[in-house]
Amino acid sequence: MRIGIFSDVHSNLEALTAVRAALDELRCDTLVCLGDVVGYGASANECCELVREMAAVTLLGNHDAAVAGRMDYSYYYEAARLALDWTRDRLTEENRAWLQGLPYVHRIGDVGFSHGSPLEPEAYEYIFAEHQAAELFPVLEELAHITFIGHSHLCRAFALGDGEVHDVVAQRFVVRPGYRYVCSVGSVGQPRDHDNRACFVTYDSERRQVQYHRVEYDIEASAKKIFDANLSPSFGRRLFRGV
Repeated sequence: MRIGIFSDVHSNLEALTAVRAALDELRCDTLVCLGDVVGYGASANECCELVREMAAVTLLGNHDAAVAGRMDYSYYYEAARLALDWTRDRLTEENRAWLQGLPYVHRIGDVGFSHGSPLEPEAYEYIFAEHQAAELFPVLEELAHITFIGHSHLCRAFALGDGEVHDVVAQRFVVRPGYRYVCSVGSVGQPRDHDNRACFVTYDSERRQVQYHRVEYDIEASAKKIFDANLSPSFGRRLFRGV
């Protein structure tokens, strides 16, 4: 089975449309969205509707939880909080109800999915460094052989085994027996690894092979929507820089 996995769309319709076209060409058997369909960008309803059409499974990201009334976001920094308010006020009832019903985690055989750390999925903790991955050792045997996560907007993978965490730097790699892997799939709509192209991952369960994919999209059009909506201009500017 070839699984297409994407995350952190953040209301960027232009990026999501480009990713969908790339996934169509790859002929994946199923698609999984790891959450944060909304937030930051200006096309919340359009992205919700497209993800609902594309993905067999969508998880609840923290921004999704915020606008769906499933978490308190009063402590978020002002620009992000105002973007969530803006999104919440414009979501259709249908899309809000869909977000309210999304799960925190999912599993397909030996493949796990979570928005943030699978240790406490509802806490939305980050895993973007070796010491954060090491926090999974107490529950290592309970984890799937590979768990795909989003949240950090970074492309990072870690192999855990024999009491050590190994950083996996390859853009394509094979899951080795005896290890548990955690793979952060990057971001469709707001990459933060200094590459402004939209990012997603495919996993071939027969070959046990992970591959990162990058796709160019119309950044100017997406940023203009943010500027025209009077959302924080930093959300539009950062799209060009990939940070």
